[in-house]
Amino acid sequence: MSDVLALMDEWGPERVVCVSDSRTGMRGVLVIDNTARGMGKGGMRMSASVTVAEVARLARVMTYKWAGVDLFFGGAKAGIAADPASPDREAILRSFVRALSQEIPRRYVAGLDMGLTERDAAIVQDELGDRGAAVGTPHALGGMPYDELGVTGYGVAEAADAAARHAGIALAGARVAVQGFGAVGHAAARRLAELGATVVAVSTVHGALHDPDGLDVDRLLALRAEAGDAAVKEYGGPLLDVGAELLVPADVLVPAALQDVIGEDVASRLRARIVVEGANLPTGPAAQRVLAARGVTVVPDFVANAGGVVAAGFAMDARYSAFRPEPEAVFSAVSAKLRENTATVLTAARAQGTTTHQAALALAQRRVRAAMDLKGRLPH
Repeated sequence: MSDVLALMDEWGPERVVCVSDSRTGMRGVLVIDNTARGMGKGGMRMSASVTVAEVARLARVMTYKWAGVDLFFGGAKAGIAADPASPDREAILRSFVRALSQEIPRRYVAGLDMGLTERDAAIVQDELGDRGAAVGTPHALGGMPYDELGVTGYGVAEAADAAARHAGIALAGARVAVQGFGAVGHAAARRLAELGATVVAVSTVHGALHDPDGLDVDRLLALRAEAGDAAVKEYGGPLLDVGAELLVPADVLVPAALQDVIGEDVASRLRARIVVEGANLPTGPAAQRVLAARGVTVVPDFVANAGGVVAAGFAMDARYSAFRPEPEAVFSAVSAKLRENTATVLTAARAQGTTTHQAALALAQRRVRAAMDLKGRLPH
């Protein structure tokens, strides 16, 4: 209990619900961080290494992400401690959401995160008998499969273009390294190539591809559709160790895999002039200070990867509707919102002499605090 209490501060979490089931072996947690601006909304992940502290940390990111894009939902996150490749995956997922039936969808609506797919969102809806229980369901069920559409990665690329303009760099022709070639990384690479950038490195768990003259992104995308993460092996050529892609010569670096991948040492040695955080929490405060001191422009995670929450906002509005949002409208909104937010945060950081994370956090906290004040939730 003391460990859970240690997670709590003036912002939250408001609610931590741990559940388990001896029959399926299911163990999981839901963290609802702050609902001053609206009900809890955030992704649900499945990973054998899930912890309460990790889920709470990610729920806090969601609080700031919703506030950052100025949409009226609260931060929340759910995690299931299980191997997503398990043959019992569906039974574990059904057990988890059934155990949370008092929370979903009254206090929390599930989205997709690491280890889960659009089909899993459909299972959540089916288990609870409620179309409002989850977003991100397949197109055939009237949902908006924003992972399949690559909305988050698209937004990361739009933020990269806005950051390049702010830094006086033309994205067209710029060299880009992308860590991770999953739901976010592959979509970011695709959009970056469309914007004229030269993708010189990508990585998966199997290793990192690097070609200073540029990789064939279309070919990599085709290989990913067939082989998933093994696309980097199927592409051919030598593979670098995972992590080497962070240090290759590049103008823009997009960490789009895991959290905490750029520490002080990597921050002091990476060669990119711009870092666009496609993943959640890829840098910590110490690394952020190193990057700022070196003059590296950083687009914080809850600004850069907020395309998914913009899309989720559309999906939340359409949960009980017979009509699904048009993808074109979603992509247009993502582009406009993320470009505007990127410029706002980078300009504020420069004017205030702070890191971009500090500027983004201050903006989000002002919005959350204002809502808490109006609802009488601030400390006496």
